[in-house]
Amino acid sequence: MNAIAEMITTGPKSAISDGLLAILAIAAGLTVANNYYNQAMLGLLASEFQLSAGTVSLLPVLTQLGNVAGILFLAPLGDRLERRSLILITMAVLVVALLVAAVAPSFAWLVIAGIGIGLFATVTQQIVPLAVHLASPSERGRVLGIVTGGILIGIVLARTISGIVSDLWGWQAVFWAASGLMITTAAVLTVTLPRVEPSTDLSYGRLLGSLWSLLRTHRVLRQAITVQALIFAAFIGFWSNLALVFAAPPYRFGATAVGLMALVGVAGALAAPLAGRFADRRGPDTTVTIGTGLVVLAFAIFGLFQGSLVAMIIGVLILDVAVQSSQVANQARVYALDPDARSRLNTIFMATMILGGAVGAGGGGLAYSAWGWSGTCIFGAASAGLALLMSRS
Repeated sequence: MNAIAEMITTGPKSAISDGLLAILAIAAGLTVANNYYNQAMLGLLASEFQLSAGTVSLLPVLTQLGNVAGILFLAPLGDRLERRSLILITMAVLVVALLVAAVAPSFAWLVIAGIGIGLFATVTQQIVPLAVHLASPSERGRVLGIVTGGILIGIVLARTISGIVSDLWGWQAVFWAASGLMITTAAVLTVTLPRVEPSTDLSYGRLLGSLWSLLRTHRVLRQAITVQALIFAAFIGFWSNLALVFAAPPYRFGATAVGLMALVGVAGALAAPLAGRFADRRGPDTTVTIGTGLVVLAFAIFGLFQGSLVAMIIGVLILDVAVQSSQVANQARVYALDPDARSRLNTIFMATMILGGAVGAGGGGLAYSAWGWSGTCIFGAASAGLALLMSRS
């Protein structure tokens, strides 16, 4: 996590302290990682439980759907309840779900635990609005870039750690280790997080109902969530199938190779603060368009140079930088719409983005089952191409 500290100290001072910002970025990365540990182990799970590629892909799909449900029904509470207490309670239940996964006796139980992990790993989406709330208005893009940079590091290192650990000690060890990390993180947050009082006294029903009002009122919100959902569908469609294509000829790699490939994506985290600062100074629209165009380019590289490990590495680098940059810019647009509704705006943005990821995991899996890696590449390029068109409308 030294990259996070470097990203913080290279920018101007913010209203939020550097130490707290680093803690929030690391906590966001560690909590979001729980959604993605299962992706690098799909090959192992398919072999152990004697499952087809289509069946084993249900695990990341349902984990993502659980994440969507958590974002929709839990994350809006950040506007209604005291944020510190909400974060700590959610993390406690997340630990329980991880322990269930660690002792799961069957794939069905693992899927049930995966849904619970996705549901309560939405604590990440309580941390992000908290960081934006604590930042000064002129530096929200930078702060958002650093925290979402931590999230991307968590996502890519989740695959690296999961791949290596599951190869060496089995997939159960991944969930045991994850539960330990969450207990440690919760202890640190207990000591460091400030109390942040609610910004609204709406009842829970009216709080959820206001999501539709926000969506109906803000055209920028509708455009941003559509573009990001399409981009994330392409992104998850790629990562959900990488373990399967690496297990097949000409690669014949194990889960560790998937994890090592994910390390390339850490460069995307370094691009996040730059994208945030660019959005602060020049506006986010151009950043979004550039990001979507680069996603299309990445899938063109994947499709045109199949079997080339060098092309795969270059494409992964471009893909992760592009997705992270577009997300930071789109979130900056969304958070500026209503300061009193940031948790709810984040709920709408992240729920649709993760739903896009679930569609990407399922659609990419079906495309791979039908047409192999070419099908995954076509799916990703089509999704990103549509996002590019939407970003210009």
